[in-house]
Amino acid sequence: MLSVYEGFFSGGARIVHSDVVLGLQEGGQHHRVLSIHGEVHREATRQRMEDDACYRSLTAAGVGVTSLGRSFGPGGATGSPAGFTGPELADTARATADADVILSLKEQPLRLLNQAGLPRRPVVVALHRSDPENQGAALDELKAAIADGTVVACVCCAESTRAAYEAAGVPADLLHVIPNGVDLLRFRPDPARRLALRTSLGIPADAPVVVFAARYDAMKNVPLFLRAARAWLAREPHGHVLMCGAGMTPLNPGLDADIEAAFGRRRPGTDRLHPLGVRHDMEHVYAGADVVALTSSWGEAAPLCLVEGMMSGAVPVSTDVGDSAAIVAGHGFVTPPDEEAIAAAWSEAATARAGLAPALSACRERFSRTRMIAAYAALLDGVHTRAAVPPALPEPSDPVPEEGPPGPHRRPLPS
Repeated sequence: MLSVYEGFFSGGARIVHSDVVLGLQEGGQHHRVLSIHGEVHREATRQRMEDDACYRSLTAAGVGVTSLGRSFGPGGATGSPAGFTGPELADTARATADADVILSLKEQPLRLLNQAGLPRRPVVVALHRSDPENQGAALDELKAAIADGTVVACVCCAESTRAAYEAAGVPADLLHVIPNGVDLLRFRPDPARRLALRTSLGIPADAPVVVFAARYDAMKNVPLFLRAARAWLAREPHGHVLMCGAGMTPLNPGLDADIEAAFGRRRPGTDRLHPLGVRHDMEHVYAGADVVALTSSWGEAAPLCLVEGMMSGAVPVSTDVGDSAAIVAGHGFVTPPDEEAIAAAWSEAATARAGLAPALSACRERFSRTRMIAAYAALLDGVHTRAAVPPALPEPSDPVPEEGPPGPHRRPLPS
């Protein structure tokens, strides 16, 4: 199997996909990864492939990872956005020639896989959004790959993804829903992790804590989150707010401007607002929190932060986007996009945490990594089996007799 990534950079889709690759490798499949970009500048952060946690996990497990070596971002873009060079296509051809099935992480890598002259292999696309119309030319690339038979299946991480892509014109029989899952041994309530995280940040053991795990992107609606944080910190004098993800650092001028817009020039309460940036110990961060928050406006499908936070014992509070409402039903709260309503829900969630613990515990199997990987394995095995079976030859028909005068071994043709 070959997985093709647009690049290695912080985000839930890459975490899920990389975990799927690891799980399938553990189960006996042989996997390799090709990344179009070796370096990406996004969310005010330059992210090198070799520094990425997913890259390190994959290579540590023996998964080969190579890159076309492109860079993307302000002042660092290399490679023509309109096409690929001969050497890049040669590298891609070598990588795809050895694969039985290709996995595309989202639809963006199809601009490479749709290039003429590459070895033809069945492609399965993993879809992780609920807004296909906002993916630029990627939707057209997906439709083109479906039309010529290259894409044979699409994995949707959420029902909202399936519905959105079907409405956008993707055939329903190609769309398979496999909900996101997480490692339940890693993400679990843990008092020792909770205490260690709070001690490291100077947060009292009994203080209510909200965590926002998201990259600095417009779809996450960071300004709304910060306005809600201001309102909540004003009503909860001992509360603390953690912000994790690419761009969630004081070095990001956009975030700094958003904080000033939400809190004012004097920024009252921001001593209890902790911009932590990218963290590689999210199991500790979630275990140390009472509430995991999401304020996204669009694009979400099955937000990984809600699942990881819930499995770690934090109560989810989310706006109604993608499958978020279905994920938190019975375990948390859904809010309108209003800062006062969100702040009130955070307080209610923190208070209700102990009472909701049994419900959060009871739903763990539903969000199991094992269940997710088994579903991927079954789909990929089926694709490989069908691709390995040669097409059936047409049934032989009786030859049409030649025209000519009847003979001892020739019957006259009917008139």
